[in-house]
Amino acid sequence: MSILADARALVAQDPVCDACLGRVFAERSHGLTNDERGKSLRIAAELDDDEPHTPVDTADCWVCEGLCAEFDEWAERCAAAVEGVEFDTYQVGTRPSPLLEENEVLLRETAGLAEDAGELFKSEFNREVGKRVGRLTDTTVDFGRPDVQFTLDLEADTVEVDVHSAFVYGRYRKLERDIPQTEWPCNACQGSGYIGKQPCEKCDGTGYLYEDSVEGLTAPVVRDVMDGTDAKFHGAGREDVDARMLGTGRPFVIEVMEPRRRDVDVERLEGDINAFAEGRVEVEGLRLATYEMVERTKGLDASKRYRATVAFGAPIGADELTAALEALEGATVEQYTPQRVDHRRANLTRTREVYEATGELEDATHATVEIHGAGGLYIKELISGDDGRTEPSLAGLLDVDAEVTALDVVGVYGESEPFEDEAYFRDEPAEAAVDAAVEDKETTEADDQETAEE
Repeated sequence: MSILADARALVAQDPVCDACLGRVFAERSHGLTNDERGKSLRIAAELDDDEPHTPVDTADCWVCEGLCAEFDEWAERCAAAVEGVEFDTYQVGTRPSPLLEENEVLLRETAGLAEDAGELFKSEFNREVGKRVGRLTDTTVDFGRPDVQFTLDLEADTVEVDVHSAFVYGRYRKLERDIPQTEWPCNACQGSGYIGKQPCEKCDGTGYLYEDSVEGLTAPVVRDVMDGTDAKFHGAGREDVDARMLGTGRPFVIEVMEPRRRDVDVERLEGDINAFAEGRVEVEGLRLATYEMVERTKGLDASKRYRATVAFGAPIGADELTAALEALEGATVEQYTPQRVDHRRANLTRTREVYEATGELEDATHATVEIHGAGGLYIKELISGDDGRTEPSLAGLLDVDAEVTALDVVGVYGESEPFEDEAYFRDEPAEAAVDAAVEDKETTEADDQETAEE
């Protein structure tokens, strides 16, 4: 059949509006709306048949039930639903009623056309409402992960709005010991603060084993500035509670749920966080990031540099310490799950590399050592030997007991590339972020050069 014959078969099911008629031929003659396409076909058939022009009021259409006349109304409802919400990108989805979907099939079947001829009603509704939403809000459609997702439920006559999370990347330094990275609920009261009707004695009724956390000193500030409903902290690994995080800082991302503000001043935000943390934690290099930065931060292989204060069980000499550290440098270490974490880690032997090991004896039984190793290397056990569960170890090489009395992480570096990559950011780089990226890159290159020279 010709296109005009098909059009006649569709028009014969009167009343069919121009948009529903044109939608069946959506793949023909680009640059037209379905309404324009349908009107043109209707007139062409009437001219060919020498029949008077008989327009159809969209409100009377049995296929779309008049909804193709409501694109503007639905777009205005979408814009009203996000009034006061900052966003740059959006997407519109439509949930048609079962009756509308049946009408679509019946229209084509009755005309003897394929069930999937042209495009579906919901595709047109998405596009036509979406175009209008973009104009009303001065935003751009994004078919990947938009800032805002609109779902139009036509049967329920509702506009559902999903404001997707916003993300802030940075690096933190933890300047005090005994601060966990994330909030640590009390295991006695399960975070409730009560056992029965009595305040929990273990946590003094707070629900937490530690008063402060890196998360608690940073995420609430970001949540409040972005006017979100909640915030979640994502770190690139974590240091022990009793270890400080110094030097380059540890990469992290704070995810803010349902933010009403996205385009925040990150330098001012950085100052707000540091003022709130009062010297316990500080952040730098804050950047507005994409949601992919969470996976990158948590999944990118990273090496760590540690500084440890060590106490020995017997006097040793400076030459002995130097020789032992030289033996560790470049070594492949086998570590069976440490005793201190075997209650929450699978019992298995892990193999990790030591990239660099240096140190200085303070007196016959005390030293400060610095270790740069692959991610997952247990430093305390590398020093102590963990009763033979780590081989080789500093204690084993010296043949004396050795214990870490204080531990600091002084560097976190991407193994193959820096954490900071412009492809994962939504803003212009702040100076601190650039400095962190350059430092990370230079450190990695220097380590690679040292390995090559060895």
